Amino acid sequence: MSTIWIDGDGVPRACKEILFKAALRTKCPTVLVANSWQQVPKLAWITFVQVSGGLDVADDHIAESCQPGDLVITSDVPLAARVCEAGGTVVTFRGQALDQANVQQRLGMRDFMDDLRGTGVMTGGPPPYGPKDKQRFANSLDRWLSRRPAPGSPDPES
Repeated sequence: MSTIWIDGDGVPRACKEILFKAALRTKCPTVLVANSWQQVPKLAWITFVQVSGGLDVADDHIAESCQPGDLVITSDVPLAARVCEAGGTVVTFRGQALDQANVQQRLGMRDFMDDLRGTGVMTGGPPPYGPKDKQRFANSLDRWLSRRPAPGSPDPES
């Protein structure tokens, strides 16, 4: 059965609410991973994993635990690249689906922007998280959930 992994250190509250409601509705195993403690609903299929502090510790846990067919919710492009390489799917907090076909382009753009910032160019940050972002995220999550096998049904891969 597929699992949803949430990169919890930067996830907007609106995304968590959508994910927890979806987990309640579908009983899809959902794991929130973060460096700092976060409250999750007390349901058997929703768990929280607190990892030690440090750069990329939560990302490493997600990348090492993710299985082919799993969904990872993150806006961290290097983590997305690792997940896609391992056969997982990624949806960003703004609802963009990342896969093997487009994640390398996003990684290249991220590295380019990082290089620009390193030379002193002010590139600005992302716009505030708004209702359209929330709707795109919910739609992307629903698309993924509708494609996954229902609990208890035979796995088409076997």
